[in-house]
Amino acid sequence: MPPNTSGKMRIALVGTRGVPARYGGFETAVEEVGRRLADAGHEVVVYCRTADGEPRPETHLGMRLVHLPTVRRRSLETLSHTGLSVAHLLAHRVDAAIVFNAANAPWLPLLRAARIPVATHVDGLEWKRAKWGGAGRRYYRVVEALSVRWSDALIADAQGIADYYRDEFAAPTEQIAYGAPKIAGGAAHKLADVGLTPRGFHLVVARFEPENHVHVIVDGYRRSGATLPLVVVGSAPYADEYTRQVRALGDDRVRFLGGVWDQELLDQLYANCATYLHGHSVGGTNPSLLRAIGAGAATIAFDVSFNREVLQTSGRYFRTPEDVAATLTEAEADPSAVRRDGNAARVMAARYDWDDVALGYEALCQRLVARDFPRSRPSGRRLGRVPAGRPTAPPVLAPSPRRPLAEPTPIPLRVTVAAPAHEAPAVRSAQA
Repeated sequence: MPPNTSGKMRIALVGTRGVPARYGGFETAVEEVGRRLADAGHEVVVYCRTADGEPRPETHLGMRLVHLPTVRRRSLETLSHTGLSVAHLLAHRVDAAIVFNAANAPWLPLLRAARIPVATHVDGLEWKRAKWGGAGRRYYRVVEALSVRWSDALIADAQGIADYYRDEFAAPTEQIAYGAPKIAGGAAHKLADVGLTPRGFHLVVARFEPENHVHVIVDGYRRSGATLPLVVVGSAPYADEYTRQVRALGDDRVRFLGGVWDQELLDQLYANCATYLHGHSVGGTNPSLLRAIGAGAATIAFDVSFNREVLQTSGRYFRTPEDVAATLTEAEADPSAVRRDGNAARVMAARYDWDDVALGYEALCQRLVARDFPRSRPSGRRLGRVPAGRPTAPPVLAPSPRRPLAEPTPIPLRVTVAAPAHEAPAVRSAQA
């Protein structure tokens, strides 16, 4: 990103765990965008949620870091830290603020009262997640409306999210996606540490939540005649029952690695898998999917608009365990087609460039500083075009021996996490 010649801005990035990025997509975006804005000559302040005993550097890649405490309770961690960050901002003013996560909307009026222009990155449709109880779903629907009403601009990372805010609130958004890391092929030396060989396994990388459909993937693989093992990377706090049920669906061909915190190993898993299976469905443009296509992984994705927007014709799609079983069987029968899919995915990744993303944020901040936005925001009242029914948790299927596409008896899924937050960790956004 070239140095800025139109004037230096002071920009605050608020509402995430901060940098260095070790968790989800928000943190990766803050690091990749913030470093480029700093390189362009802007003063970038990142608010960091740093636990006791962790390093507290004053700067990182040209960004100035402000470390503040938080309430170490899942339902309050994000909101309490953002509240302290906003209080600090009121005493240490900036020209523009980017607030990540609509859950932080209750603090937006303080920024507006201080005449600090603010854009909110609204993230995905959190209220659709089955893990939230009724209070959590209601909270996320309320803060969506508050973000519309109290932000000077909204940021969406996918067309589907932009469409949702247009249809539900008649609210315009700035569509700025994430970048896709370019992961070179060739290196595979770390695979031996986990007993794998290049192109000798199928891969899933996901937080264990029902909307990520890990259970559908594992069950579909179990039904298939696949000979390559399925490697499952990821886990989730607060979801022990779902994790237990997913593990019970596997057979002896499925290898659960848990969380992989070695970034080099994780990149080699993406770059050397036979196929990557992606089940995420409600979070907008997903960093794990971008990492997979940046590594040239042939991708089989859950069939929703967010995933089709990224993959287009380079991907294969599934909805049911039967779909997974059939697609894996086809993939193993035609390795040359899989290689073509991987090459096409890498072409798709070129559309997601962090330099372009940073330019989008810079242009938005310039408009915020110039107050080039409508003085009157949408009311935040819903137009009622998007159904607001209770999210239905996908069924978890009882395990059974490997067999052709037979239909097992479903058992109810019981996953309850009663608090709105945006917390579970992931390595550099890969397991989110």
